[in-house]
Amino acid sequence: MNLHTPERIIMQIDSAYLAPPGYTEQLAEEIARQGGHLLFQRGRLFGVKGLATPLVWAENTWFEPRFHPVPSIKQGAAALKALQRNWAYFPTEESGRGKLIQEALPHVSAKPHVFGTPAPAAPLGSWTMWDKYTLLASAACQSPFPHGAALFDENRVVPPNRAYLKLWEGLTRLGTMPGRGDLCLDLGSSPGGWTWVLASLGARVFSVDKAPLAPAIARMPQVEYCAGSAFGLDPAIAGRVSWLFCDVACYPERLYGMIERWLERGECDNFFCTIKFAGETDFAILEKFCAIAGSFAMHLSVNKHEVTWVRMRAC
Repeated sequence: MNLHTPERIIMQIDSAYLAPPGYTEQLAEEIARQGGHLLFQRGRLFGVKGLATPLVWAENTWFEPRFHPVPSIKQGAAALKALQRNWAYFPTEESGRGKLIQEALPHVSAKPHVFGTPAPAAPLGSWTMWDKYTLLASAACQSPFPHGAALFDENRVVPPNRAYLKLWEGLTRLGTMPGRGDLCLDLGSSPGGWTWVLASLGARVFSVDKAPLAPAIARMPQVEYCAGSAFGLDPAIAGRVSWLFCDVACYPERLYGMIERWLERGECDNFFCTIKFAGETDFAILEKFCAIAGSFAMHLSVNKHEVTWVRMRAC
């Protein structure tokens, strides 16, 4: 792709989007579908005109991208410090000077996040070198984590697999999570990573899957397991629940049909589900999910060719 000079795009750029590793095609298509005009692409970073809202396939959104001259390392660091304190450097071609500028900035902790604590509240800007004497920076970004990648202090002992990280990240980004007194359905739960997270938060969990839970998860006092299909559970029989969680591998259309049944019943307050794509990304069904009132989708940093769809009663 032809890389425009700053002079040609400085008055046009409205936002920049960072694609998750391996999903630049999905982000490019979403930008086009949303009516954005692509000004440039540098690796995973897209500069866009006519669009300034978060996108599903963007790991991070730069809301105020601006070009700044960098006559020297010292002046580059000073230009960023004048905007705000905390910055995350995204390296592209001109990584040598960029690394030196980042080293001259205040240190931003890279310690893994502890689940259960709020996401970082301090503003975190993102920047990159455009060329040897120009940088592109945005003081306002969507994610409080560097480049949208939420790294956690993992539990490598109890959870039966790493799927629990989807729930950790998603709930942290939401800023709310189930607690004591909440009844949660975990559909397609085996081997139990999500059930473990929910029970550890103090919620009561009704866990449904044809395959069994890991023994340590099944023994948790807040957990009730039912052998069966996630799609066979009748909302009318289940009654009122606080949260419905689903990480089952199925065609998105089948998941949508199940969600429709629960919405029609009106007995579930909050939904947190993984939409998994086989082959090509189905943007039509994704847009159909996002058209449900009060809902949105996001690509978590631990998601692969899938997105997390959320619908909150309070939205």
